[in-house]
Amino acid sequence: MFDVQGFILVGGASRRMGQDKAQLRLGAQTILERIAAELSPVTSSVTLVGSPEAYAGHSLPTVPDVYEKWGALGGIHAALSAAKTDWIIVIACDLPFVKRDLFEWLKSFVADSIDSIVPMQADGRPQPVCALYRRETCLPEIERLISAGEHTPRALLANVRTRYVEFSELGDLRGAENYFLNLNTPGDLERARWLVEIGDSL
Repeated sequence: MFDVQGFILVGGASRRMGQDKAQLRLGAQTILERIAAELSPVTSSVTLVGSPEAYAGHSLPTVPDVYEKWGALGGIHAALSAAKTDWIIVIACDLPFVKRDLFEWLKSFVADSIDSIVPMQADGRPQPVCALYRRETCLPEIERLISAGEHTPRALLANVRTRYVEFSELGDLRGAENYFLNLNTPGDLERARWLVEIGDSL
C-alpha cells in the first residue's frame, strides 16, 4: 500500500465557538486527540497545520500556514508544502466523528487519473477538509489560485481531476451518519457531547 501523510487543520479562528475547537473535550479525549487516533493507523505520520506556538506542548509536529488568514485553502496549501509523500489526507479539527474506516475507503479511490478525492455529505455538499490530495498536481494549482486571490477549496476541486465520493458510496461504514457533523457553535458541541454520551458515535 502506498504511503500517505496525514495533516490536521487546527488554524481556524473559531469565532462562533469562542474557543479553540481542537482542544475541546469530548468524553475522555480532546477533539484533536480523537482525530489523531483515527488518522494515525492509516498514515505514515500525522502533522498539525496551525500556529507552532499555540501547539508547542503537543506531541505532534506543527507546520505554520505559508499564507496566513487564507482559510481552509491556505491550510491545504501548507499541508501540501510540508508533505514528503505524493498523497496526503487533510482533515479539519472540527470534524470529531471521522473514523479510520472512512480514510481507508477514500484511499481506495487513488488512481493515476485522479488528483483529489473528496467525500460528499448527505446534503450533497463536498467536504474538501476531509479529503485526499495529490501533491504534484494540487500544490501548483493552489499556488496559482492564491496568487489570483482565490480563497475557497472548491475552486481547487474544480480545477484538478477530482473524484467525488457520494455519501451513498460510503455504504455501511461505521458511524457514517456522523462523519461530517461539523462543530461550529456551542450548540453543535452540546450535540456532539450527547452523541458521545449515548455511544452513538463510537
